[in-house]
Amino acid sequence: MADRLNLQPQMFAQISEKTLFEQARSYAYDYMDGVFDRNVFPSDEAIRNLEVFTETLPETPSDPKYILQLLHKYGSPATVAQTGGRYFGFVDGGSIPVTLAAKWLSDVWDQNAALYNISPLVSQLESTCEKWLIDLFSLPAETVAGFVSGTSMATMCGLAAGRNELLKRLGWDVNSDGLFGAPNLRVVISEQAHAAAYKALSLLGLGRERVTRVPVDEQGRIIANCMPGLDDHTLVIIQAGNVNSGAFDPIDEICDQARQVNAWVHIDGAFGLWAAGSPKKQHLTQGLAKADSWSVDAHKTLNTPYDCGIVLCKKREALVTAMQASGSYILYSEKRDGMNYTPEMSRRARVVELWAALKFLGRGGVADLIDGLCAHAGKLAEQLARNGFSIVNDVVFNQVLVACATPELTKLTLENIQSSGECWCGGAVWNGKPVIRISVCSWATTEADIERSVAAFINARDRDKITNG
Repeated sequence: MADRLNLQPQMFAQISEKTLFEQARSYAYDYMDGVFDRNVFPSDEAIRNLEVFTETLPETPSDPKYILQLLHKYGSPATVAQTGGRYFGFVDGGSIPVTLAAKWLSDVWDQNAALYNISPLVSQLESTCEKWLIDLFSLPAETVAGFVSGTSMATMCGLAAGRNELLKRLGWDVNSDGLFGAPNLRVVISEQAHAAAYKALSLLGLGRERVTRVPVDEQGRIIANCMPGLDDHTLVIIQAGNVNSGAFDPIDEICDQARQVNAWVHIDGAFGLWAAGSPKKQHLTQGLAKADSWSVDAHKTLNTPYDCGIVLCKKREALVTAMQASGSYILYSEKRDGMNYTPEMSRRARVVELWAALKFLGRGGVADLIDGLCAHAGKLAEQLARNGFSIVNDVVFNQVLVACATPELTKLTLENIQSSGECWCGGAVWNGKPVIRISVCSWATTEADIERSVAAFINARDRDKITNG
């Protein structure tokens, strides 16, 4: 029994011989070679074949080569081709090649990003990226960044910092005394706020239903003159990019109202905050620097691999206090200790691929990437409109909302698109009616992908016209 369970020699052999890693590399290259031409959504057969993974826990060790074979043979065909050029479903970016390569190397390093004393490299890259992001977004110099899994977590961090800071100003210490008996805070939020904001409010004990919802216009933007009176008990959540229409709230006006009374403003900019990095689009984010905290994803518009979210906070102490942890074994340093700015203590070094993306693109490349995504969205909208589809939003960024002649036809068209494998889009309800929701987020999307996707839309719509006679 002891010999059978002594796997260490096998482990070292796998590392020294490199055959497993060569096998994985071969499978990865095979996947890369086919992802741009394959069906975007897996076939019915590929999904049925996933039953191979339905099994009881093996009693004895398995052959490592066989494990990789299973993953590639049955796993690869059942993936959604999000890294290709015709996936427009959720706001999911592709992966710039250098960021994926950097992640591979980082995975081998397997660094814990908690402390400088655990990984000086990660601490340095986080410090560098923090400065780069402040510069790119034109934020106040004292802003601090935390590198988290995504905007859902980043929003929670920003709101936690805001909650604690507002209560601190009112003489209440959340860390010491909790929320029982604390002064009441009010949350002001768009009636079309993202679900992540409500999740964060729920987790933070602020409540989903205790909010003041502000009306929006036909594009999903908060109507600034409908804002309630604010005060120093108020958390305000606004959007840089409506998840459906892509529209931006009037950031400048709302922030001016908040600053007059010392309210806290958090900007949910999951994909839209990157507009600040484009001279052509930065007008959408006017007033951005007047907010107190921001959340954004690099794995969306910037096209890093998953997961790569960022919380930014103007008041360093507020974020550090909200994320605090202590213990005699924790060796804090005079350098950057990343766990001071995130809920997690142990976490992967996601900053590596963020650094690779920003280093590769530079300021000009970031602008070109953003402008290219927006141009493709505009082109899709234009060609679809030319072919009889209704574009029901103003295409200001990378989001396009499409409808057919009737709600029923819109639903059927979407079903046909999703089952075709030619491209993949999601659906939503917009102003009470179903729409097809297009999110153009991948660097890999080409003119040919646009034309092929437009043809898929036409075929999907006309197939049901014929069927319905």
